[in-house]
Amino acid sequence: MAASTVNVENVTGPLEEYLSKVGFEVYPLKVGWYNSVLPPNFHLAYPDDTLAVVVLSAPSMFEQAFLPFLEERGCQVQSDPIDQCVKHCVSSAVSQCFPGQQVDVRYDYELLPSRKPKFLAQTAAHVSGAAFYYQQSNVTDQPWEKKKMFGVCVHPRFGGWFAIRALLVFGGVTVGSEMMQPDPPDCVPSREGRIQLLEAFNFRWQDWGYRDIVPPVQTYSQKQKDYFATPPGKRSDLLKSWGFQLKENDQLDRTSDKQSQMSGHG
Repeated sequence: MAASTVNVENVTGPLEEYLSKVGFEVYPLKVGWYNSVLPPNFHLAYPDDTLAVVVLSAPSMFEQAFLPFLEERGCQVQSDPIDQCVKHCVSSAVSQCFPGQQVDVRYDYELLPSRKPKFLAQTAAHVSGAAFYYQQSNVTDQPWEKKKMFGVCVHPRFGGWFAIRALLVFGGVTVGSEMMQPDPPDCVPSREGRIQLLEAFNFRWQDWGYRDIVPPVQTYSQKQKDYFATPPGKRSDLLKSWGFQLKENDQLDRTSDKQSQMSGHG
């Protein structure tokens, strides 16, 4: 993609049209918004006005994208099926919407050689205005003393029933000052609510309760809950019981759902 200044909707419009049909949402941001809230070792090596897009999966992605993906390509799955489905959907969208153009696509499950993630998913979602990233620092007069509490994003419509899947950086494409940074909707404004959210996420994440911190317009289907509640090493057996054919050497070596949600999974 040649260096140029674009109308943001010329990029997000085609992506949204393609990806919304299979259960994804897209939110634009400037690289500078992301870099400004992180230490230098996590910065994206692009100018501040470079356009990027964060991709989220809605609850409907499981039925609209994942199950059809397994039906059509199940025997070809070599690693985590959800990751492979997301990669297929996003890469197909990029190829169709921006043929022949270079787009730096970073998935939430990818790591750099240093073992750091290729991007911090929850930070990207927050600065794009997609979801509010509630962290320990957002609670005044903390009740946890020196205990480390992991943060979690809350979507204004889905609560915790979503995942952050990818960041697309359009190197060489800049956006002007007309693109203003939106504030993410503060769905949990009270101190008490934020304590409830962080404690539910950190101490009781398996019971799904933190996901309902705000009334969601849609949640995971029972089938999707069954999938994510199944230990990663046994998910291949579950998929086979549903009738999908996976290669015998497939290994579902995902981390726990708690760790996955911290990086945008589940």
